[in-house]
Amino acid sequence: MKQTLTKLLLILLPITVFSQEKEKEKGNFFGGFESNSQWYLNDTGLKDEFDNPTAHPEKPIRSNNYLFLNYTYKNWAAGIQGESFQEDALLNMNPKYKGTNVATYFLQFKTEKIDVTAGYFYEQFGSGLLYRSWEDRALGINNALRGGRVIFKPTKFLTFKSIYGQQRTGFDVSKGKIYGIDTEIVLSDILKYKTTDLSLGLTYVGRDEKTNVANPEFNSLTNGFAGRLNFNHEAFYFATEYDYKSNDAVVQVQDQVNNGLIKPGNALLLNLGYSKKGFGVDASFRRLENMSFFSERGAKGNSFNDRIMNFIPSLTKQHHYNLANIYVYQAQPNVILADTEIVKAGEIGGQVDLFYDFKKGTKLGGKYGTKVALNISNWNALSGTFYIGSPQDYKTDFFGFGKRYFTDYNVEVTKKWNSKWQSIFSYINQYYNKKMIQETSGEVNTNILAAEATYKFTSSRSIRILGEHMWADSDKKNWAGATVEMNLNSKLSFYVSDLYNYGNDVDYLQNHYYNFGGAFRKNSTRIALNYGRQRGGLVCVGGVCRFVPESSGVSLSLNTSF
Repeated sequence: MKQTLTKLLLILLPITVFSQEKEKEKGNFFGGFESNSQWYLNDTGLKDEFDNPTAHPEKPIRSNNYLFLNYTYKNWAAGIQGESFQEDALLNMNPKYKGTNVATYFLQFKTEKIDVTAGYFYEQFGSGLLYRSWEDRALGINNALRGGRVIFKPTKFLTFKSIYGQQRTGFDVSKGKIYGIDTEIVLSDILKYKTTDLSLGLTYVGRDEKTNVANPEFNSLTNGFAGRLNFNHEAFYFATEYDYKSNDAVVQVQDQVNNGLIKPGNALLLNLGYSKKGFGVDASFRRLENMSFFSERGAKGNSFNDRIMNFIPSLTKQHHYNLANIYVYQAQPNVILADTEIVKAGEIGGQVDLFYDFKKGTKLGGKYGTKVALNISNWNALSGTFYIGSPQDYKTDFFGFGKRYFTDYNVEVTKKWNSKWQSIFSYINQYYNKKMIQETSGEVNTNILAAEATYKFTSSRSIRILGEHMWADSDKKNWAGATVEMNLNSKLSFYVSDLYNYGNDVDYLQNHYYNFGGAFRKNSTRIALNYGRQRGGLVCVGGVCRFVPESSGVSLSLNTSF
């Protein structure tokens, strides 16, 4: 780690010196460093489906490191981020993350009416269904745009955004060029509403990429258009967005771009809810058809979310229980015409959240009150007519529900018993169609029970105990899990956990996935050390996922800011 930090400092030294000199002129200099390292151990107890020990990486010590420095002075801001992946990035990260180099940089000038950025920047239009650039280090996503952005606010109720650039991919940029314009009008300011917020948004995004396809039947420029409306009045809110993507080659297999199927794409998103003290309900509906959007067409289907232009999270409950995240849903915006059993052109469905607090002093509320949260989500393929022969084609029913992908029905009850004890009880019922979601085979029905209790010794010292169990009718069958967390004070904490796949029909796959470790915090610095096994599968953040293989080892993470 010391060698890695030295390399990053040498790369960023010029801007550091510049920033320190400028700081004397009363500018503001700040930054941070993050390191996530893993020493993968040869664990013969973990075996694959063929009774072979899990493959041990050729380079067992790997590390992802990020050093960023920012400087602001009056209306100006500048920043740079260096990254180092030594000797390689963590397992199943984008292979383009290799070595040590400058990753992003920017220069910005900002006033109340104008904001101009040159270099790398992040932006989102509307919900992100048509365009979003963001960074998530846990998922290995950084699709910042290198180019320019202008934000203009001529009045309080009107905002214009324009972007142009090429997307980051590894330490390079993609071949495709991205254009974008977004306008937001706050109608409630124009109409002088006092208790109502009403806004309208319009978006255009273009992706221009030339391909090697001979005599392409699609244009190099793909156009995307979107409109959105947001309404909020006292406790009620409503939002909707419609997106359209012009005719383009449908890529079903990564790097196979051809004239086989040319189709447009579209998305419809509706969200409404009502919220007041002690009660809230929120409902979302979404329909996606052929809405994958990448800065390079051939990138579609890559498992690292590399060169992805839009943000399509799964709209399901983000569970904090380990077993509830084994069969986790991923949004299905793609077109697949594999055979008569696996045909899909997108997804349709939604979820409903309901929250209710039983008041203090009532029979169910007790002395401290009781909170109940109910969530229901259901997702299906689009129904329609599909032709898998030659030529391939499809025609969908706009509001038609096809084969079921996924359902999740769950309820969570939070009860505070006294000033020290609090408990949470949860029940989760899931259906997961592996054949349609993962394009493999099988369907899984699960029932999960979880219970946790937290006891506070003092305001900074507490213990949390969690137990969970999953009953599954197929695949890896039943699981049991337990976690104990101990916060000794505001700086030091420890934990131990285990997931046991005791119900697996294959005896040598009945593994314990144990982990134990701790974290130390002081001011803006956090250090965490962990030893144990990683269960293979999806790791998700905010509804976006990446696959991680099974592994064993020691991990060390460091995060600090200055």
